[in-house]
Amino acid sequence: MTLVQTQPRPASANPVHRTVVEVMDAAGPRVCDDMSVEVALAVMAAAGTGRLVVCDQDDQRTGLVTQAELAAVRDSSAYTDRLRLRDILSTPGILALSR
Repeated sequence: MTLVQTQPRPASANPVHRTVVEVMDAAGPRVCDDMSVEVALAVMAAAGTGRLVVCDQDDQRTGLVTQAELAAVRDSSAYTDRLRLRDILSTPGILALSR
């Protein structure tokens, strides 16, 4: 008989049992919700990622935005250079422009 030693797997090794916080942390860099769409797109390009975790002033996660969503918003008629990530996440329908 051969003895086999096993070691417990970390919770993050099984994606089914990951928490929302773990998923959002793995989703991409964290940015503040007062960041403009253009700056957010530049951060994504520099980080080589397609999504950002958006946090409020208290560093609480408020949402997740993707490069495709931000590009669609930037190219829409609703876009202005004053548009912030918090505006995109809090305005019903604005992200629907990207779908």
